[in-house]
Amino acid sequence: MFRSIPARRAVHLSRTLATHASGTHGAGSTTYRSYAKKEIQTIYDTPLLDLVFRAAAVHRQHHDPSKIQLCTLMNIKSGGCSEDCSYCSQSSRYNTSTKASKLVEIEPVIEAARKAKENGSTRFCMGAAWRDLSGRKRGFERILEMVREVRGMGMEVCTTLGMLSPEQARQLKEAGLTAYNHNLDTSREFYPQVITTRSYDDRLDTISAVRDAGISVCSGGILGLGETDADRVGLIWEVSKMPEHPESFPVNALVPIPGTPLEGNERVAYHTLVRTIATARIILPNTIIRLAAGRNTLAESEQAMCFMAGANAVFTGEQMLTTPCSPWDEDKAMMERWGLRGMLSFEQSSVARKEGDRLGPDIPQPSAAVA
Repeated sequence: MFRSIPARRAVHLSRTLATHASGTHGAGSTTYRSYAKKEIQTIYDTPLLDLVFRAAAVHRQHHDPSKIQLCTLMNIKSGGCSEDCSYCSQSSRYNTSTKASKLVEIEPVIEAARKAKENGSTRFCMGAAWRDLSGRKRGFERILEMVREVRGMGMEVCTTLGMLSPEQARQLKEAGLTAYNHNLDTSREFYPQVITTRSYDDRLDTISAVRDAGISVCSGGILGLGETDADRVGLIWEVSKMPEHPESFPVNALVPIPGTPLEGNERVAYHTLVRTIATARIILPNTIIRLAAGRNTLAESEQAMCFMAGANAVFTGEQMLTTPCSPWDEDKAMMERWGLRGMLSFEQSSVARKEGDRLGPDIPQPSAAVA
C-alpha cells in the first residue's frame, strides 16, 4: 500500500536497554519502572545541575545523544474552534488576530511536506483547529489523502485533529499515520483552570483510541499556564501511568497571545523548562522529548542545555500553528556547531516496531530485545 522507503541507515538493533522495576508496566518486552508522584517530585526537586547530570546519563543509555528529530508543523485549518483552551488564539471565544479558515486543499500540504523533507525534517505534522471530527466526513477524507501522500514520501506523518473515535483512529492508521498528538497540557488537578469544554478523561480516551489503533502517541504539556511545580510533576506522573509511555512528549513554553485569557502570563522561567525536561527524561527514558513552542525565545546555549537534559526533538521551519518557529537554516547551523545530526524517518525503534512490515522489506525491523 505504501511505497518502500530507501534504506539509508542501519537501525541500531544490537543495544539492549536496561529496564528497572520495583513495579513495571508496558507492552511486549518493554517494561517501565512505576514511579509514585512523591518520587517524581523528589527527582524534580534535585539540585538542577545534579538533575541534568542524571538525566544526561539516562539519555545516553537509551538514545544516541548526537541525534535530534527534526519535525515540521503545518496548520491545515486555523481558527474557529469551539473549545475554550485559555492559551489558544484559535478559540472562537476570544478576540485574537487568528482568523477562521477552511481546511486547506491537498496540494499546498504536499508542497509544504516536500519542502520540509528537502530541509531535513523527517516528521511532518498537520494540525486542524477542531474539537472533534463530528460532521466532517469530507474534510476527514481529505486529511486521510494528505496522510497517504506525505507517507508516500517516506516521511513520518503526525496529525492533531482534536478528539478521535476508535473508528477514526483506525482509518488514520490504515492511511499511514505514524503518530497522533493529543496533549494532556497539565496536571489533572490544574486542568479545569485552563479548559472547561473538554475533560481530562476525554483526552485520555482519545489517547487510548490512538494507542489501540497501533498509532504512536505524542502527548505532553504546556509550561507557563499558571501551574505550580506540583502540576508539572503531576503531568509527568499522568503520562508515566499510561499502559505504554508515549513515543513523544512535547514540552511547550507558553507564548502569551493577546486576546486570550493568559495574555498577561509571564514566560516560564528557563530553569523550570530545563528541570521539567530533565525530570521527564528520567521518568520516560525511551520517549522522544520534543522542545516545542517557545524554543525560538531561547538563546543557543540555553537550547544546548535542554539537549543535554534529554530533549531530542524540535519543531523547525517557517512557523508552528500560530506561533513563531526557528528556521531550518538557523537550526542546521546550530546543530553543526554542537555536533548534532538529524534522525532519519522511523529511526525510533518503538515507532518502527508499530509500523511493522509497512516500512518495506529494505528497512531492518527492531528486534524484540530493543526497548
